[in-house]
Amino acid sequence: MLNSEMHQSSLAGRVSARLKLNNRWGILEILFWMLALASWFFLPDEHLILTEIVGYAVLALSIDLILGYAGVVTLGQAAMYGIGAYASGIFSIYVTGEPLTGLVVAALAGAAVALLTSFLLLRGADLTRLMVTLGVAAVLSEIANQASWLTGGADGLQGITIDPLFGHFEFDIYGHTGYAYSLAVLFVLFLLARLLVSSPFGYSLKAIRDNPLRASAVGIPVKARLVAIYTIAGAYAGISGALFTQTQQFISLDALSFQKSADGLMVLVIGGTGYLYGGLIGALVYKVIQDGLSSLTPQYWQFWVGVLLVAFVLAGRDRPRQLVQRASHWIEGLNLKRRLRAVKGKSS
Repeated sequence: MLNSEMHQSSLAGRVSARLKLNNRWGILEILFWMLALASWFFLPDEHLILTEIVGYAVLALSIDLILGYAGVVTLGQAAMYGIGAYASGIFSIYVTGEPLTGLVVAALAGAAVALLTSFLLLRGADLTRLMVTLGVAAVLSEIANQASWLTGGADGLQGITIDPLFGHFEFDIYGHTGYAYSLAVLFVLFLLARLLVSSPFGYSLKAIRDNPLRASAVGIPVKARLVAIYTIAGAYAGISGALFTQTQQFISLDALSFQKSADGLMVLVIGGTGYLYGGLIGALVYKVIQDGLSSLTPQYWQFWVGVLLVAFVLAGRDRPRQLVQRASHWIEGLNLKRRLRAVKGKSS
């Protein structure tokens, strides 16, 4: 009995130590966010496109939570994105234009849609899930089109006005406030997602992704976990839609289109799934490629984006993550060697 308790205590200690190690920030992570912050100061002329990149990053982050960590394939993330976009826009018109409150409303709207549709999502395999999620987005798009008295229909929702952030920082046409605001929201959402995937809940999602039957056999409530992560991802997608509405002060039916879900998946494929920075890096690469190719070949830029996407897939979806991990291990190795030299110098 005593040996069993000691073994359990030792195991719990090792698990706790492992979780703390995974939560530790690496040098590359710190450098990434320092560069993101520096971009606000050193790239003032690019704030509009950088704001779009952040919006794509939040959307890709929401897809990564359910695809990369839970293994649920979806083509309907535009449903939660669009609902969040319209919810924040309608809320700003009829209630208040306070941006942070609008974000909360969008998150609740996205989470509600995800929760209500999650039970349909759990009833089939991957192909069924693809069709169900695609169908949900199509239904919501048609509802928004028919309810033109509320959503503006095909003309889009107009008349959106967003109050100054904290009552002082107005959303200017150059995107200075919009980019700082969006980047701060992305950072907070990333921190929450990082804590989530590094927690026991996150590890249970990975177990479900790798082998749902085995996860169920060891006592993990598979359906409850999938409903929970799908709802959380829906809230993230809703916030992504709200960021677009608040920074552009306009929203159209494109927010609920298949193209929006496809863009989010494309971003994630480019960056890699299953490690949160994949969506962030993919958003940057995708938008830079899209902007550059549309300037070079305005008529055929989509063709070249498709060619590059095929090249990324052939190279391996985990290649970006492997490169980041190798660079991180190399830097950690250099730091370890430096510490060993310092210890030897003190001992001599």
